Amino acid sequence: MVEPQNAKPDTSDQPSDAGRRIFLKTMIVVAAGAALAGVLKGAIGEIIAPQVGLSSFPTLKIVDSSGSPILFNDIPVNTPTTWLFYYPLSNDPNFLIKLGNSSGSPISVGPAKVTIPADGSTYVFPGGTGPEGSQAIVSYSAICQHLGCVPPEIHFYPPGQAIPGTPYGASDNVYGIIHCSCHGSTYDPKNGAAVLTGPTSRPLPNTVLKYNPDGTISALSMVGPTIYGKASNLTGGNPFPKGQTTTTVTNTNEA
Repeated sequence: MVEPQNAKPDTSDQPSDAGRRIFLKTMIVVAAGAALAGVLKGAIGEIIAPQVGLSSFPTLKIVDSSGSPILFNDIPVNTPTTWLFYYPLSNDPNFLIKLGNSSGSPISVGPAKVTIPADGSTYVFPGGTGPEGSQAIVSYSAICQHLGCVPPEIHFYPPGQAIPGTPYGASDNVYGIIHCSCHGSTYDPKNGAAVLTGPTSRPLPNTVLKYNPDGTISALSMVGPTIYGKASNLTGGNPFPKGQTTTTVTNTNEA
């Protein structure tokens, strides 16, 4: 007698074991990838700190170490002492210089067209600040545009001083020269810190100052090339504390 064969169950509407396994493996890989991405994001965030800075230039009054405002007459003419203040961020040093002639009298520093040798572009240096007829005070970044040297390597030579390692003798230095002894770059502070001698191919950025009606001096903005080593003048450093409206002068005798 022939035994009847068992009928096979209909499985056409059920996923196969193989398909189920592939689906589960895919979900595991996706979950693991998401978890790893989260870990990497956190780790990278720890290694690469977010860039900090400002969205616009602050207006900061320049004061001394006691908090008293610096007045026009407080700054000596042609001083060999380096006066520095920080702007626009708290780690950006700037020269504060009162220019004069060889007799020690303040001069009025007018606007000047400045060329950037690196690319041939130009910009306008707005001139100095001070009382009418005595706009003798100028300010520039105190970081050399060649390789980033800072004071005392880069400093101001008053009129009548020869500049070592340059073609500028005492008689050539009429209104003062900013010179960096690291590699020999020199700048003309009377004309927007234009390049006098290389190897630098960029002028020093100019910090724009304002002489206020009460005789105080404020830093307003910057013109010219970007501060050495930064993507922009407003980033790559630490802003002043929120609400701070002053920046303090420090000075060091380099004579």
